[in-house]
Amino acid sequence: MMVRAAPGRAAGTGAGAPGSRGRGPSGEPPTDRIGLLRDRGWAAGVVVGAIAGVGVAWLNRRVQRIARGGLVDWPRAERLAAAHLARVPGSLDAAAIGRAGASYDAAMRRIVPALEAELGTALPGVVGRHAAVSRADWARANLVAFRLLYGHIEGALGERLRPHEGNLGEGLAALMNRSLATRQIAFVLGYLGTRVLGQYDIALLSAEARPGQLLFVEENIRATAESLRVPVDDFRVWVALHETTHAFEFEAHPWLRPYLAERMERQIAGLIDDSRLLSVDGLGQLVRRWRTRDGGGFLESLLDPEQRRTFRETQTLMSLLEGFGDWVMDRVGASFLPDVRLLRERFEARRSQPRRGLDGIMSRLMGMDLKLAQYRRGEQFVAGVASAGGADAVARLWDGPESLPTEAELGDPAAWVRRVVGLPGGATA
Repeated sequence: MMVRAAPGRAAGTGAGAPGSRGRGPSGEPPTDRIGLLRDRGWAAGVVVGAIAGVGVAWLNRRVQRIARGGLVDWPRAERLAAAHLARVPGSLDAAAIGRAGASYDAAMRRIVPALEAELGTALPGVVGRHAAVSRADWARANLVAFRLLYGHIEGALGERLRPHEGNLGEGLAALMNRSLATRQIAFVLGYLGTRVLGQYDIALLSAEARPGQLLFVEENIRATAESLRVPVDDFRVWVALHETTHAFEFEAHPWLRPYLAERMERQIAGLIDDSRLLSVDGLGQLVRRWRTRDGGGFLESLLDPEQRRTFRETQTLMSLLEGFGDWVMDRVGASFLPDVRLLRERFEARRSQPRRGLDGIMSRLMGMDLKLAQYRRGEQFVAGVASAGGADAVARLWDGPESLPTEAELGDPAAWVRRVVGLPGGATA
């Protein structure tokens, strides 16, 4: 039996038959809007994914490039420190600091001959190697020392400090560490830049043994003289005396610079070894050291015996360097500063004031209390040597490494006189 198609319908395309859905009167299928939207969405996803992939790859390359640029962004650290110091009250423009240079020129012409007569040693070249600087200038100069220090660390640890190629997570972590270290360096320079009065700038860790330069931070010197209520010109001379004495210590005794540099290198090497140890043993080794400590401060308790010995040798030498500078600045200063005793009393009273709040925390973290103790202990030792053995004994302080005081002798100058000078009078000092 033959089945006829209904009029106007093709065979097999009746209602409900496959292929008949949505056909128009002409028999042509309409556009499938849902499918088209689905196709377009899929295509858009591919495009977005491709763009995201390119973006991640670009970000990864950028992060890797920046992170592998070193532990610190040095130009940014300099900018941050300089910007902070420019906002500190008492800031001076370059012209004002430049005008102060004449005062330091005059001070050095008086200081150097007096020091040479007192110490019995010529100091050629020191007069021409000094400068009045701003706080920001001082920070820039000391950024060099930080770069040398970090350069040693990066050179020793090498690839351990750098993210693996293609690892975005490691790269981002390294980038965050770099940003944090940059801000820390800037903060330290910004903090110290408001407190340092003068400095004999010598790059101990540099491969080039160039003579140091005397830097006088004019903004801080003016502010301190005003707070002490002393003539600023007298205070400039007094500070210059101390720093020029440091020039004598290093430039008249060639053995001193490599001796101190070698100990600093050993301390840095110890810190690097400890960083490797922490990656293997965690904090366990440091805890064991702390439990077996033999006195000293918290920092010493975390050092191994060799590190502790080097640390104490360095601190003893620093006490001598600073104490000798204080002793000389008062002794020589008395010859042309009529109020040097009053100046010293007011300065010591200000230096001894307890620091509170953030200032107190930063002072302890940066070892300012330790440095103050170094000044006092060292000056007492030098005064004791002068009392026990006279000027000849004082001159022997810088004979060589064997003449440096031990930690015990720093508290017993008479014992040092007996050992080094051999004067029996030292026994009764």
